[in-house]
Amino acid sequence: MTHEEFQQTCSVRRLDIGDTITSFDCGDEDLNDFLLNEAMLYRNALLAVTYVVEKKETLEVLAYFSLSNDKISISDFESKTEFNRFRKHKFVNEKRLRSYPAIKIGRLGIAKCAQHQSIGTYLLEFIEDFFIINNKSGCRFVTVDAYVDAIPFYIRNNYQFLNNDDEDKRTRVMYFDLASLL
Repeated sequence: MTHEEFQQTCSVRRLDIGDTITSFDCGDEDLNDFLLNEAMLYRNALLAVTYVVEKKETLEVLAYFSLSNDKISISDFESKTEFNRFRKHKFVNEKRLRSYPAIKIGRLGIAKCAQHQSIGTYLLEFIEDFFIINNKSGCRFVTVDAYVDAIPFYIRNNYQFLNNDDEDKRTRVMYFDLASLL
């Protein structure tokens, strides 16, 4: 699906208080459960905001993502040296802080019927644009705890590993530098 086709047939909207999603299946029970049962709890507790992608004609939910605030900080690295190496390549001396603002993709699910149509890539670009074009606060990075099976998808979309100390886990911390779009 091209960007034009996506924009003609789909819309992205923020879940509002009182919205109920009754049907969604992306093939992952944890991701399904979040949208069906937990997204509103996270919103009400001000922990995350969830957005859904709907078919304009039927309002069928094709995908969703949730966002929350995050940061990349010295504690994300095995050593202070690694953190310094990371920030040396990203920032001039005046901008060397102990942490840098980020937005975290907490969940991203694509319904089975919409998989392999580039909707995931479109959503990453949507999120990136949202924080470059319509940014309401300082935000330099997009982070994600990528499921191991999703790592190739994030790599194709120019995400990088934050560190190597989580290689044996179910997820890997990855990031995208929004400054690369400027």
